[in-house]
Amino acid sequence: MNGLPLAGITVVSIEQAVAAPFATRQLADLGARVIKIERDTGDFARGYDTSVRGLASYFVWLNRGKESVVLDLKSDSGQSALKKLVSRADVFVQNLAPGAVERLGLGPAEARELNPRLIHTSISGYGRGGSYENKKAYDLLIQCEAGFLSVTGTPEAPAKAGISIADIAAGMYAYSGILTAIIQRSITGAGSTLEISMLEALGEWMAQPYFYAEYGGTQQPRSGAQHATIAPYGPFPTADGTVFFGIQNEREWRAFCETVLHAPDVAANDLFLSNTLRVTNRPALHRQIESVFRGLSSEQILARLDSAGIANAALRDMRGFAEHPQLAERNRWQNVETSAGAIRSLIPPVTTADFEYRMGKVPALGEDTDRVLDELSRD
Repeated sequence: MNGLPLAGITVVSIEQAVAAPFATRQLADLGARVIKIERDTGDFARGYDTSVRGLASYFVWLNRGKESVVLDLKSDSGQSALKKLVSRADVFVQNLAPGAVERLGLGPAEARELNPRLIHTSISGYGRGGSYENKKAYDLLIQCEAGFLSVTGTPEAPAKAGISIADIAAGMYAYSGILTAIIQRSITGAGSTLEISMLEALGEWMAQPYFYAEYGGTQQPRSGAQHATIAPYGPFPTADGTVFFGIQNEREWRAFCETVLHAPDVAANDLFLSNTLRVTNRPALHRQIESVFRGLSSEQILARLDSAGIANAALRDMRGFAEHPQLAERNRWQNVETSAGAIRSLIPPVTTADFEYRMGKVPALGEDTDRVLDELSRD
């Protein structure tokens, strides 16, 4: 078993909420030392809820393996300590309001002059420049601006994602960007300036509906749990519940008609000869499928789908996910320590035999302040 790939890398982060903490938590899992700078009231994600034995679900998800250091960044001593930490760091991450990091004297130019090997990483709503630079940006609002809500929901009403998808997208690009910059620095010896906007991160994920509308001439419709451009694909009622399945190609469509519907002639129906036609004639298609499914149980239909090689799924709530047999059989859960005791957490999704992730303790507010400041004073 080798050491963790980011052992010896130090990250200093002035971070709040989701995007930046998600990026730095993944660095911590890979062995980086992550020093999280907080105000005396803490990252406000600490107060989002109290569902995890009195701790916030957002905070325990995003902050394991970090050191919490409380600094008053309005004071000379706090700013001095921060600059000293940044001068020794490999990576500096911040998602403060536009202009705030410059007022601290740690904008990209100043920070990299202080530390030429520094990877300076900024996450914002809309990026530097442009008329939206200073506009406040929260996850739901970015979902709106990126067009996500225009394709999500039902024809009658848009729906936001049930998770912080814009923040997560930005955090993932910050994480991968930092890893890329570390590799580049190993070649050039020089640091980098990275900038990630939530709008552009989620915009990348919106590329398919953009291309569909821009070059197809029509807006991809909101289609609920159905796929907007593939049919049949989504939920279908049965005699005792609902099943989900998706058809990807014409071979699967023929197998579905023969093995699941027990009606091979349906595959040759002029209304359903291609995916485009099936989408156009979706109401008739669904009536055909539901006429068979109404007389069968979910278990019977899922068995037929498996027999035909058609992808299908059970609709699980969070309890069902927590008890998912595949995750249990693959030993994908591990306990993480917190001030409220151990909590069961999912192991990061990249599986390797070369190392085990460091899923460290979730820090209490300021618990590492004295030790880290003592380190600075000794040097």
